[in-house]
Amino acid sequence: MSYKVAIVTGAAAGIGAACAKRLAREGVAVGVLDLDEARCADTVQAIKDAGGTAIALGADVSNRASASAAIEKCRDALGPVTIIVNNAGVTDFTKFEDLTDERWDFVYAVNVRGPMIMTQLVLPDMKAANWGRVVNISSSSGQTGAINMICYSSSKGAVITMTRSMAQEFGPYGITVNNIPPGSVMGTIMSEENRDRFQIPTEVLLQTIPVRRMGEPDDIANACAWLCDERSQYVTGQTIGVNGGRVVS
Repeated sequence: MSYKVAIVTGAAAGIGAACAKRLAREGVAVGVLDLDEARCADTVQAIKDAGGTAIALGADVSNRASASAAIEKCRDALGPVTIIVNNAGVTDFTKFEDLTDERWDFVYAVNVRGPMIMTQLVLPDMKAANWGRVVNISSSSGQTGAINMICYSSSKGAVITMTRSMAQEFGPYGITVNNIPPGSVMGTIMSEENRDRFQIPTEVLLQTIPVRRMGEPDDIANACAWLCDERSQYVTGQTIGVNGGRVVS
């Protein structure tokens, strides 16, 4: 097969769906993965309607057996996987003193162990090809911290650090590893939860964003597509902030 194959996790909606569709437009065959395979149908159909190639996959990324079965299904249908976009994640708004061990472990299982498992399972395909792209979707909260989000923000900070270490370890095999920490992106489950919980008027929120607009899933997807192709072959271990200037470096 001449095309490249990607798996995008958390791709039933929001940023994941946008990344899957954008990669498909670049000619990449996409495994559209989410916890519930049935929820992936709309994303898969949109890709096929646009002339692309996609398959729906259902898996719990924090469970190795579940993730492995989904990856094998993707390989059987599309071929070796050389692009992984680790987007699946869960949020949390628990005050620090109210955090339980169980809640902490759940958030870290999805947000940190999930990308580790998914990347580990596709790494042999990338090494065999001497080419690979890993894009981890972290969060601007992992850069700045956030009140009542210690569990979530620290897990995303772990993703940022994991990206840097992976890049150094995988570089000799032609594999780049980068992360995108989105800011305020509308049309995602997390952004809607944030807006409902904190009741921050949009005009107030916009004052914290230099470009004076909210992000859109396609903003993240455009950066993701660039990191997944040849144009970014000398970029690895980087945090590519797509946040309208909310966090600058």
